[in-house]
Amino acid sequence: MKELNRTGSVASEAAVLVGVLLPEHRLLGEPLDELEGLAQTAGARVVGQLTQRREVPDKTTYLGKGKVEELRLLVEASDADVIIFDNDLSPAQTRNLEKVVKVKVLDRTELILDIFAGRAQTHEARLAVELAQLQYSLPRLKQMWTHLSRLKMGIGMRGPGEKQLEVDRRLVEKRIHDLRGELSEIEARKERQVAARHDRMTVSLVGYTNAGKSTLLNTLTGADVLAQDKLFATLDTRTRRWQLPGWGPVLLSDTVGFIRDLPHHLIASFKATLEESRQADLLLHVADASSSSVYQQIGAVYKVLEELSIEAKDTLLVLNKIDAVPDRAQLDALIERYPNAVCVSARTGQGLNLLAGKVSEALSHGFSDVDVETGVENGRLLAFLSAHGEVLSRNYHDGRVTIHCRLPQRHVGPIHEQGTVVRPHQKNGFATESGAAAQTDRATEDVA
Repeated sequence: MKELNRTGSVASEAAVLVGVLLPEHRLLGEPLDELEGLAQTAGARVVGQLTQRREVPDKTTYLGKGKVEELRLLVEASDADVIIFDNDLSPAQTRNLEKVVKVKVLDRTELILDIFAGRAQTHEARLAVELAQLQYSLPRLKQMWTHLSRLKMGIGMRGPGEKQLEVDRRLVEKRIHDLRGELSEIEARKERQVAARHDRMTVSLVGYTNAGKSTLLNTLTGADVLAQDKLFATLDTRTRRWQLPGWGPVLLSDTVGFIRDLPHHLIASFKATLEESRQADLLLHVADASSSSVYQQIGAVYKVLEELSIEAKDTLLVLNKIDAVPDRAQLDALIERYPNAVCVSARTGQGLNLLAGKVSEALSHGFSDVDVETGVENGRLLAFLSAHGEVLSRNYHDGRVTIHCRLPQRHVGPIHEQGTVVRPHQKNGFATESGAAAQTDRATEDVA
């Protein structure tokens, strides 16, 4: 019989995948396909699968008693090292299952945390992952001694009569406190860095993991960031300059991908990394049109955006990988359901010109087409308009200059309050309005 070695890593281990299909999971295409991808990303070898349909989980073992016995036999027959659930288990459920099957049992959250730990490259990402892991581990200390052995600080840390569990809990809580402090400093610094770019329009790529965001960033900007056909290939924000045709340079950012049932601790820990998305003028929600679970993936992304409190931000849905859609009827159904979406292929370049036009149009919603009249000696204002808007023409008359420019709405009011004449641009005798001045829908107002 194998000795139970309960560590979070599943690299090179033989794994049996288990999914309890609750009512909210019944619409998934192949219920364990995503879990298999996650397990393989973590380095495990999948040697068996088991599913059960239930209305509610069993309080003791999540699975029913008959399925637990079936799982035990499957583990023995496949010589598995680990069982991975596509659900989140309580500490008691994990402990009860391990007593029966005699191998390590991991849930979905622990697997995702293990992947993030293996993929984190920067100091910030490592801190965020460690914080999420410790917050997950804290209520599970009784069964995770091997997890925490490296955290113990040895002689001098144990008080008279204090139990080892209390020592571990105290050490973990202190480390959590320290990590939160470090990440708060990083978050504040990140907010200042992003806010300092207020003179540039910013567009942020969001979407389900492996939807093709990094490939799209590379294609649009000529960048050379890592783009792999793997889940969570990107954990850190990458920002590149995108020369948007008919508009000018904007900043395009790529960040960590989302996934169904993304652990709350992980979202909170990566708050600094997601700051680009929180501050962006426009979100490009990239979805994998070729996936059989594309509708569920789009819904999962919107759920995460709600948790980040940015679901109301102006968002353009981008249906990527249209060159890989197996059935034209699938793409037609997507277009019918999301008629305002843009269909593209980041790999072949199909639809990217249309995407650029849609992005330019969406960004223009936050601008006004105005004439600004001031004295020719007002060099400060002239420099401000050049830095923060797009100057289209200048007309001089009697020591005055009238500047026709496209200007962000947030700058129009302050300029007008300084006593400068600001009026809608006159074209052929008619005033023209653009963007927020002509739009009243909620999404447009949020961008403005």
